[in-house]
Amino acid sequence: MTEYDYWKIFPRMPKKVTIGDITIRDGFQHEEKFISTAAKKFYLEELIFAGCRHIEVTNLGSPYLMPQFRDAEELLTHLRSDRFKKKCERKGIDYGSIVLTAITIRESAVDRAVELRKRGIGPDRLLMMVSTEEEHHFANSGTTLPDYWQECERAIKKCNDAGMVMCGTVSTIWGSPIGGATDMKDAVEFAKRWLEIGAHDIEHADHDGSASAADVYRYFSMVLDEIPDPRLHIAHFHETKRVAAASVLAALQAGIINFEATLGGLGGQPANFLDDCPVKGTGDYYYDDPRYVGLVTLEDTLVQIDEMGIAHGWNVDRVLWLGKQLEKTIGRRLRSEAVINGRTLKEGHMQYARPGLAKRKEKLGETPYQKLPAGWSEKANLPEQYRPQKA
Repeated sequence: MTEYDYWKIFPRMPKKVTIGDITIRDGFQHEEKFISTAAKKFYLEELIFAGCRHIEVTNLGSPYLMPQFRDAEELLTHLRSDRFKKKCERKGIDYGSIVLTAITIRESAVDRAVELRKRGIGPDRLLMMVSTEEEHHFANSGTTLPDYWQECERAIKKCNDAGMVMCGTVSTIWGSPIGGATDMKDAVEFAKRWLEIGAHDIEHADHDGSASAADVYRYFSMVLDEIPDPRLHIAHFHETKRVAAASVLAALQAGIINFEATLGGLGGQPANFLDDCPVKGTGDYYYDDPRYVGLVTLEDTLVQIDEMGIAHGWNVDRVLWLGKQLEKTIGRRLRSEAVINGRTLKEGHMQYARPGLAKRKEKLGETPYQKLPAGWSEKANLPEQYRPQKA
């Protein structure tokens, strides 16, 4: 007989997950208009109030390259303020459970984070990133892989000495938008290297939506065979082919418990244009059509996981409301379907019912919940040729 219990089929699949939000950093970094500091503060607060405990606040890299993050210190100061801490207390939120992350691709940004930490406004967690495909890595960091690994080793020591932890990201796992196909074994080795030099956890990233569900399951199974503690691993999927929800499911089936997403599916490379002015960013974009860029949407991912019966700690309805607000902030329709269609409601949407069904059933002599003609057997008598074949 077929096994119908999903968790018996996939025994590694978790009953509880952590979904971190990276809207204000990864989501906003690709926008070609400056998102106001007031708006960033609003979404940071509201995401935390809606259940987020792992949130990317900003990028501490050069504001010349990425002017979207020229307000980095103001955002961190706001989240470290007594006023915000009191807001959390009033809402029953343990402030100590909130992990504030800042991106620090280069060592100079790590040095900046250390200084902010000394001033009492620094993040809890930093992030550096390698790509297994070196052309992609060079486009992001401006240096070679061997040189960057040595830089990361120095930076992690500075980070840990300052009381922060480092997340090491591995990118181009399933393919590179520049160099093409890659070998997943390289990514597994890179993940182990991060831990060897002192990283706290690892983000496994599909930065251009190359992944297929089968390869996602295969890769994370390989990773967990080599590094079995699921707390160390974070899945990061971009959406370019409308198949990233399948990647989320495949990662769950493999046993991954940590995921990242953005409201509206925002995200992508740092913008090379802001407001009315070209900016450096990381150079030319890797795509021809901006409609096909971004991450998995927080709204849709939450609905997917919630309806699977997996615990997540978020207020889903509040997140759907936030997604609608963000469309006004950004000024265009974003990528979440759940924002429009909502959740699957057990009670249905009776406002769409056509009038007259009850009267029609009464006229025909049917009971209110009758679904088959009177006199039919309770169970269908399936014709012999359609029945399962006996062994």
